[in-house]
Amino acid sequence: KEGVEAWFDLDIEMILGTDAENYRKNTDILDVWFDSGVSHECVIKQRHELQYPADVYLEGSDQHRGWFQSSLLTAVAMQQEAPFKIVLTHGFTVDANGHKMSKSLGNTIEPEQVIKSLGADILRLWIASTDYSNEMTVSDEIFKRTADTYRRLRNTARYLLANLDDFDPEQHVVPHCAMLELDRWAVNQARLLQKEILAAYEDFQFHVIYQRVHNFCSIEMGSFYLDIIKDRQYTTQKDSLARRSAQTAMLMILEGLVRWLAPILSFTAEEIWQNMPGNREKSVFLVEWFDAYPEPIMKNGLDAEFWLTVMAVRDEVNKALEQQRNLGKIGAPLEAEVILYCSDQLAVALNQLGDELKFILITSAAIVKPLSNMPAEVLNTEFDELKLVINISEHPKCVRCWHRCADVGSNDKHPELCGRCVKNVDGQGEERLFA
Repeated sequence: KEGVEAWFDLDIEMILGTDAENYRKNTDILDVWFDSGVSHECVIKQRHELQYPADVYLEGSDQHRGWFQSSLLTAVAMQQEAPFKIVLTHGFTVDANGHKMSKSLGNTIEPEQVIKSLGADILRLWIASTDYSNEMTVSDEIFKRTADTYRRLRNTARYLLANLDDFDPEQHVVPHCAMLELDRWAVNQARLLQKEILAAYEDFQFHVIYQRVHNFCSIEMGSFYLDIIKDRQYTTQKDSLARRSAQTAMLMILEGLVRWLAPILSFTAEEIWQNMPGNREKSVFLVEWFDAYPEPIMKNGLDAEFWLTVMAVRDEVNKALEQQRNLGKIGAPLEAEVILYCSDQLAVALNQLGDELKFILITSAAIVKPLSNMPAEVLNTEFDELKLVINISEHPKCVRCWHRCADVGSNDKHPELCGRCVKNVDGQGEERLFA
């Protein structure tokens, strides 16, 4: 009503009444956009711990015509250059129905409440999972799903730590060239993923990091690698190459994982770091990215494409096992023996694993036969070159490894163990080459 100069003519008693004596009317603001826009001169250049130009200016998308604009104009006028190297903008949070959050609508979610109920890292993980270039949807259901993802990441780290309990990097690290094939593959997967993650951090693509790390923990690790090496971890000899090779791989994976998570899940990453084996810096925030991933060594033609094929075959076998279990024909997968009728090309690939194919499939036996020899009754898969027959094993169960083997009880000293476990308990231990 009174125009832009009203403030200077205003008598503050009209607003504050008798309380006016406790306040002083401020008249030294030239213009809010100008005052904030010259923060590069009044703040950055006045503090020795800061640098000019700033690495990044971060604000909401409405500041393109506000703070970003006034900062750019004043800096160019004064210094003939922008006051920032990068401008990063984000959208605004909306509720599950796409409505802007407002106290009057009662649809706000206070960060403090999320932190109290779920923890700060859940809040941080949610914001990292969103494409902040658009509006960011938030709701209790979204936080619940985020918490589920967090548990997957945390449990992966917990599993790796648990299996490194007796591992001393100074004594037990296995040279990369001597590691088992599957372990080298897992380390290389971490190496390749780290390249993607570093590029995503450089581009501030946090949702890409969230997706890739989550997929890595749930698919490559949880559903494949870590599931397979359980047998090796728990049944081979403590200091065997087979076990120490897996532990070496797990440590190298964890060295990367803890660093990938640190900028987002800061508290969790620090907790992981404090429980990792070996001599290391006091905090994960005092180190840089893990740079000790070796270049891949592929022996016997077992390259990345080979392992993709193995993963696809394993997925089909798992589907068939689950189907047979639902029908009541088998119980646990180790009660089963699987026959894989394959095309010539697929048979050549799988036969490279020899008897260790059963460890990949986590069955008591796995036999590869030509597709031309398949019987009339087979289980179809999504691949024309693969058909399956699943039988329940007739052999007794080894009480130590739970595999069903024909040689269980063949040793009088250990009447309940299979031949493999007898070697691991009393002998020189079994030899593993691949898995």
